[in-house]
Amino acid sequence: MAIAQISIVPLGTGTTSLSVFVAEVARWLEAADIAYQLTPMGTILEGDVGPLLDIVKALHELPFQAGAVRVMTLINLDDRRDKSATAQGKVDSVRARLGQV
Repeated sequence: MAIAQISIVPLGTGTTSLSVFVAEVARWLEAADIAYQLTPMGTILEGDVGPLLDIVKALHELPFQAGAVRVMTLINLDDRRDKSATAQGKVDSVRARLGQV
């Protein structure tokens, strides 16, 4: 399973506020019944690489549909194939090394 962090930044919208666009991404993910984690700087998704990239493509289009004239999408993709990994597992591993678990 892969873990993706995406940040979608609409440009040319006439405002510096992004929350309306972030809310639209969250609504789309909810409607598609896709598990996600919203963070202050992006959104975390987990799944197989192919479907994840299809989801990112669909999400990239949302700001254009809402009137953005330019969209910058940043993707961090962690595709580990030697063992199963989750976003929470990555956090737990660091906390364990810090003696916080």
